[in-house]
Amino acid sequence: MKKIVFGVSMFVSVQLFSQQDEIYAKETIAVNGYDVVAYFTEAKPVKGTATNNVTYKGVNWQFSSKENAELFRTNPERYEPQYGGYCAFGCSRGYKAETSPEAWTIVEGKLYLNYNKEVRDTWNKDQQAYIKKADANWLSIKFKKYN
Repeated sequence: MKKIVFGVSMFVSVQLFSQQDEIYAKETIAVNGYDVVAYFTEAKPVKGTATNNVTYKGVNWQFSSKENAELFRTNPERYEPQYGGYCAFGCSRGYKAETSPEAWTIVEGKLYLNYNKEVRDTWNKDQQAYIKKADANWLSIKFKKYN
């Protein structure tokens, strides 16, 4: 019985720990603490606050207002950045990379973040091809450890 309990607890621990790498987060704060809803509602990056926090997929998402936090809480899939907030271009190349809040695009209602503005400019030259590659690669890199 002890072996079964230990095995189950180890499995759950590994799943929770690995799931954290699904989302780009530093010290459990998703996407550099920026309000992902604001990209859609204000068309710009806006820093969130700890006061307006929502825990989702094992990390804390911060928002600039209670309204934005509630929008995310009720429909996180609508606002969550693609590839867990990792660099979309990097994912198209088969790896995870950090992102800059200033390097973003919305394509067909989905938020994509990139490493920096120069990488975003490259991404913008052929978004559909990069999205197709990143979508395929994400399945194999989604839960890989990000350093």
